[in-house]
Amino acid sequence: MKYKGPVLIIIIAIGAALLFLLPESKEYEEIASVGKPAPDFNYPDTSGKMWKLSDLRGQVVLISFWATWCTTCESEMPSKDFLYNKMQGKPFQMLGMLFRDDPANLVPYKRTHTVSLPTLISPGNEAAKKYGITGVPETFIIDKEGIVREKIVGPRGWDSEEQIALIEKWL
Repeated sequence: MKYKGPVLIIIIAIGAALLFLLPESKEYEEIASVGKPAPDFNYPDTSGKMWKLSDLRGQVVLISFWATWCTTCESEMPSKDFLYNKMQGKPFQMLGMLFRDDPANLVPYKRTHTVSLPTLISPGNEAAKKYGITGVPETFIIDKEGIVREKIVGPRGWDSEEQIALIEKWL
């Protein structure tokens, strides 16, 4: 086996060449970041209604990634419900996006928790990949032109004057 070394070098060279020459996967190249257009999506909510982000242009959109198993999300939900109800009639739309959770968990969850905002179901957590979500809760505020203006990691008191002012500055 005196050719073992050169064969190994050739195999490594071919592998390296393939890495550089093959086209990159662009499946989730679009990651949400502040100051850039929000990745578009088209997902159903729990009642089957389809929500397409680009159809909401002209409104400020708050997208909240959450899960029924997340205790922090649970503690944040009443203040989100307050904000959702307070902003009715304004050019504003709140959307929940279920993260790493079975949609079947929403039925028993809603029996004991008030969840007013539409909760969207993203197959295979596709939206979480597009938005670069690593955990929950994470929230994005998107302006009327579809630009991400805020990325908020962790819980907030959405019923506070400070958080309401944050939303209203983009209205």
